Amino acid sequence: MTDGKEAAAQAVEAAAEVAAEAANNWARAGRHAGIAGAAIGVVAAGAAAGVAIERLTVGRGMRRRARLALDASGPYGTLRGTPGAAIAEDGTELYYEVDEPGEEPGRPENDDRAGRTARDGRPKNGKNGKDRTVKPARGKEARAAQEAQGGLRKRLTAALGRRSAAPTVVFSHGYCLSQDSWHFQRAALRGTVRTVHWDQRSHGRSARGHGQIDGTEEVTIDLLGRDLKAVLDAAVPEGPIVLVGHSMGGMTVMALADQFPEYVAQRVVGVALIGTSAGRLSEVGFGLPSMGVKAFHWLAPGVLKALGWQHEIVERGRRATADLFAGLIKRYSFGSPEQVDPAIARFGERLIEATPIDVVAEFFPAFAVHDKTEALVAYDAVPALVLAGESDLITPADHSRSIVEVLPEAELVCVPGAGHLVMLERPELVNEHLVSLVERASVAARNTRHARA
Repeated sequence: MTDGKEAAAQAVEAAAEVAAEAANNWARAGRHAGIAGAAIGVVAAGAAAGVAIERLTVGRGMRRRARLALDASGPYGTLRGTPGAAIAEDGTELYYEVDEPGEEPGRPENDDRAGRTARDGRPKNGKNGKDRTVKPARGKEARAAQEAQGGLRKRLTAALGRRSAAPTVVFSHGYCLSQDSWHFQRAALRGTVRTVHWDQRSHGRSARGHGQIDGTEEVTIDLLGRDLKAVLDAAVPEGPIVLVGHSMGGMTVMALADQFPEYVAQRVVGVALIGTSAGRLSEVGFGLPSMGVKAFHWLAPGVLKALGWQHEIVERGRRATADLFAGLIKRYSFGSPEQVDPAIARFGERLIEATPIDVVAEFFPAFAVHDKTEALVAYDAVPALVLAGESDLITPADHSRSIVEVLPEAELVCVPGAGHLVMLERPELVNEHLVSLVERASVAARNTRHARA
């Protein structure tokens, strides 16, 4: 009984120490934000207590070694293609890669696995940006995954045919991610259909937004839609297109249709909107109690703006509280985190960690005013997939159901138990539905070509 009391006392003491450490790191960064700054310390303290027990039993050095081991355990986010760059309207360089059909799938590059961008915006690529040979996968699960991908490729090859107007599939990633978040989908389509993967401005290997650096333009979803148009003009100058967007990437796809409806009508033959929303994001509860939701939406813009001003202090705080952020990222990325491969969960963490806090702050206000419901009708005439995780706390599945109300012919897939990063959490299911969409879009492209002939 005495031992139990001592252990409990140690746990409480450790929780207090961890909470104080986290609170101090973040409160220093937010002291100029007034009430919002105080909130940083409160939130950090409460969340930090949740990882205190783990810190009692697992030392910091061991946790760091475990993260490094997970980083080295999988090829996630290391597929590379032929690099290219599009220039946005404000001069920002937007990095993209192209995988051509018929090419042998390349081996993942060994460095820069999470697609981290240098602060100067220069891309970090493997030697000459070229692929290498794939190492054979090991284990029953890996072999099963390879067999499943082989089956999907055969289906696509049969559907596309040699003479069909095969579409180019263009992937747009979400907030605080990069093109590497599409790792499993890229692997499934690789060598079978032409794909383009690009990094949104200030994310991944793309440069920091020029308009944001010099303060002449705020980030808006409309701006991202114009960025996508610049990438399409550079990487897909002709031929049919299938657009795939996750979260902010889906909003980007909607903004393209809103500003370039004629282009969409002429070129787009299919669309996939994954874990995204057409609006009403200011109503999202993030799994918080009602009072917490109101406080979050009131405080978050000011907090993030303050943090962005002092990004160097904040980045040090993020490193010092890596365990805290790992827990938060898992909670908001995956619906069933305990069932996710730890290496995949760590990959998701790296993607998010790679986004500087000032970039997080620049983009966040755009979501509150995002409303592209009316623009969705531009995709009503093409095959569409709307897919979401039922346990998504960021863009809830009800937002996908609202999209389908505007696109009644779309295929709606709500995945039980899956969260926001559904393409990482349930890749086989997402791949299956994505291949089906490309098959249907290929038929649509062929029919369109014949109608115009």
